[in-house]
Amino acid sequence: MGACRQVVFFATTPYLFTVRMLQRLHKPVWSFALSGRRCLATVVPGRRLPQTLIEKVVQRYALDLPPGKTVKAGDYVMIRPEHCMTHDNTAAVMNKFKSIGATQVKQSRQLVFTIDHDVQNKSDKNLAKYASIEAFARQHSVDFYPSGRGIGHQVLIEEGYAFPYCLTVASDSHSNMYGGVGCVGTPIVRTDAASIWATGKTWWQIPRMVKVEFKGRLAPGVTGKDVIVALCGSFNRDEVLNAAIEFSGEGISSLSVDDRLTISNMTTEWGALAGVFPADNVLFQWYDKVLSKLDLSTVISRRTPASGVQGIPSLPEHPRINKSRLNHVRSSPVVSDPDATYASHLVFDLSSLVPHVSGPNSVKISTPLPTLESSRIAIQKAYLVSCTNSRASDLAAAAAVLKGHRIAPGVQFYIAAASSVVQTESERTGDWYTLIAAGAKTLPPGCGPCIGLGTGLLEEGETGISATNRNYKGRMGHPKAQAYLASPAVVAASAVKGYICSPEALHTDSDRLSAADKGPIFSVVDGAMATPSVSIPSEEPLAPGFPSVFTGRILFAPQDNLNTDAIYPGKYTYQDDITLERQGQIVMENYDPSFAPLVANIVKAQELTPASSNIQNGVVLVSGYNFGTGSSREQAATAIKASGIPLVIAGSFGDIFKRNAINNGLVCMESPEIVADLSRAYALDGTRGQGGQKGELTVDPGCSVEVQMALGNVILTLPDGTTKNYQVRPVGPSVQELWTCGGLEGYILKSIQARD
Repeated sequence: MGACRQVVFFATTPYLFTVRMLQRLHKPVWSFALSGRRCLATVVPGRRLPQTLIEKVVQRYALDLPPGKTVKAGDYVMIRPEHCMTHDNTAAVMNKFKSIGATQVKQSRQLVFTIDHDVQNKSDKNLAKYASIEAFARQHSVDFYPSGRGIGHQVLIEEGYAFPYCLTVASDSHSNMYGGVGCVGTPIVRTDAASIWATGKTWWQIPRMVKVEFKGRLAPGVTGKDVIVALCGSFNRDEVLNAAIEFSGEGISSLSVDDRLTISNMTTEWGALAGVFPADNVLFQWYDKVLSKLDLSTVISRRTPASGVQGIPSLPEHPRINKSRLNHVRSSPVVSDPDATYASHLVFDLSSLVPHVSGPNSVKISTPLPTLESSRIAIQKAYLVSCTNSRASDLAAAAAVLKGHRIAPGVQFYIAAASSVVQTESERTGDWYTLIAAGAKTLPPGCGPCIGLGTGLLEEGETGISATNRNYKGRMGHPKAQAYLASPAVVAASAVKGYICSPEALHTDSDRLSAADKGPIFSVVDGAMATPSVSIPSEEPLAPGFPSVFTGRILFAPQDNLNTDAIYPGKYTYQDDITLERQGQIVMENYDPSFAPLVANIVKAQELTPASSNIQNGVVLVSGYNFGTGSSREQAATAIKASGIPLVIAGSFGDIFKRNAINNGLVCMESPEIVADLSRAYALDGTRGQGGQKGELTVDPGCSVEVQMALGNVILTLPDGTTKNYQVRPVGPSVQELWTCGGLEGYILKSIQARD
């Protein structure tokens, strides 16, 4: 092979790689070096390097690796995932697929379409969209699950698209959930999905690996939801941001598969890109029960001519969940090597955990229920919906609490099964009817209130408690509502009492749990991963048509974890006909309604000042850390760009947002120094999270910035005319080329046209 070609890359490294990988969609993928050391896939002379479970699974799905290549965290690989799921956003992916000139999907069996998000919407427009998705699926022989079948992630578990030791992706941020059954599930974005439709593959940077070790066992009444809520609150300083988590430890054996699915599902909110449990006896016994149910459903058809019944053919085995496939994974276990490398090792004692509640309006805040219960926080709405906690066991837990009780006056309790299969099972056991008898209001299997769509959303001034996965401001209704997250049993008990409480409160005079008011025991074994220093090049050549300077007035959003629900509200996400102009008008609506008008006024004033062709004017948005965390909706990036913001500077970015920015030509730069200086000068008390010094959510400090793109020099001009210089990583040639094409979609179209 020879030495890997050294390339210089910007901190948001996928920018560099996207175009180069697309150029190789039909060619062998050879190696690149990152900082002169990390290749596309690491060359190992003699023996293979030790790998984690996740790295081993990715190795199986990585394409065009020369012999002796071992994939490791940080490597870029071209992957052909086992399956790729899209849901209501399939219509948007269809438009991208057609706009890039593609006419035929590469591998129809690789794709899965599930209708689940806006299923309560019976308008002619929405029904026509669903019909067009179904027609496309039929045309291309793609597996299609219609409205009412269930939430896509649950369907993928039930139908075996997510299976141990597989790599399955979805154009949805909660594809992490597949890790509950030992499958590496990770989110992609819509443009990636279009690429997979057309080529069968896309690129991925393998995340850093974090080991999370569970010790002890959960106490009675403590659930997987409590585990992940407590993890989000305990390790709330980006310990797992943009990482792939491997769960380990003797405590895992005490966790049911449903608990694992809940935990993996909400590793998304924790900040991770995957959360994978090992395939162990607990999982295999769970699959045995699934197989038994499948066998019972076909028992009549299994008679053979030898039994004396002629002419009745046996039904075929389930195409993905069957004995032969299960026996294969049982006999060929994939486990992490003892000397595999992890960026960090976190330890969590399950036995120290009591029920926890998340919020209000942040998963980073989690409080032991005994502490919160005494506050008697009144609620008006309660929810048992979503892919996180609406399986049969969750409905059963809520029914056990509600039996013999009624929902409190003034409280509305909404329930929806995760799938039609789940609802059928719950009806069979009687749990579904127990919930209805107590006063619960039923919704169809689907996302509904969790995504802020349909019936029962939180109104202004209301407080709700939910067994869903996100309680971001405005996600489940009005931005001035309060949302808490808890386990199904706690949600049910709170619906009965009318305030947040434990199930014990229904049976005793005391409102407090018997457990002590203490937080869980947790630790970091080896501290945070040290970030390798990478030299900043003196100059980066500029591609033709790429501006030499980005300049403009700064708007500062002094907020960490500014999420995609705040940037682009969920109620607009599946309105596929919203124009880019309209996106720019509603950007940041859930964070600060005054944001878009403020940007528009600045942009209008800038239009009066002529700029040269090699200077990009606009508003420069500066914000805190983990900017763009949350949902995979690409409109969070396109709306920012459409509003007149060509450049975002942040302390760090959520990986999914960064990927969407890459694919849509929005430039992102990381500068902790600029964020720190602006926070000290303009944030209330010098601390992000409280707005500006006057309480404003968006600060207009009167500063301007000039970024010299070739050198990575940033010149900040303060209101008094003084300047301060900073250094950032220059944008590499690939992102420059992507920018000149208007994004990844434009680049693919250009490439197809050039090929033809």
